[in-house]
Amino acid sequence: MGEGKQGVLVVVGHQNPVTQLQAKYKELETGFKDWLAKQSLPVEAVVVTATSSLQGAAIGGLMATFTNDLSSSLPAPPPPGASFNPRAMASLQQAQALSGGPFIQARNFAVMTGVNAGISCVLKRIRGKEDVQSSMVAAFGSGAVFTLVSGMGGGGPNLAVNVVSSGVLFALMQGGLFKLGEKFSKPAVEEDVMYSKTRGMLSRLGLNSYEKNFQTGFLTDTTLPLLTDSALRDVKIPPGPRLLILDHIQREAELNNNKGKGGRRT
Repeated sequence: MGEGKQGVLVVVGHQNPVTQLQAKYKELETGFKDWLAKQSLPVEAVVVTATSSLQGAAIGGLMATFTNDLSSSLPAPPPPGASFNPRAMASLQQAQALSGGPFIQARNFAVMTGVNAGISCVLKRIRGKEDVQSSMVAAFGSGAVFTLVSGMGGGGPNLAVNVVSSGVLFALMQGGLFKLGEKFSKPAVEEDVMYSKTRGMLSRLGLNSYEKNFQTGFLTDTTLPLLTDSALRDVKIPPGPRLLILDHIQREAELNNNKGKGGRRT
């Protein structure tokens, strides 16, 4: 090496393509939500309902591919005018609705998810919050409409009763799931706060895949200035990423010190 020249070791972080794709998707999702929040209530409701319906249709069509053989095993419906037990007829109609082909299931799930998302969107914009009451109202609407569209409500004088009963059942189930989700989401929110700086650092270094390592070792944001090579090694982070992380922390510390010195000058 010539005089006056110094060798420089450059360690380049390698980011998993899957992680890059997830980050890009998250960025697009955040941008879409920001744009949607600026729209009027009718526009937001229409967009949310449409996108949720498409997702529901995809799920329903996919599920139908796994249950397509069930429809062939069901008994044929009775001919018009034939006597048939009303309860048995209702059960047969429900089974046929749940075991229909891809188009039928796509339609059913599109209606169910679209109505649920649309009602939730309107209530959230009007009430300014998303709580168990709004969730249950949306579930009641989606359950009632799903019963009408899928044919599970049967027909005749019992149709209204079946529609309301299905709506109530959907609402109770959704309310229970909402409360259960609330119970388990609080620690997750606290955890997000504890690792927000860590997550940002790893993202800038292209090392998002090691976030779980930090969480496993309880290396929270408050421990960042205290990190050592041995601490990172204990949570099974390889040498290359360890060098990048420690170098980043050192640079941040030096930058903060320089800012502090500059602020004290008169």
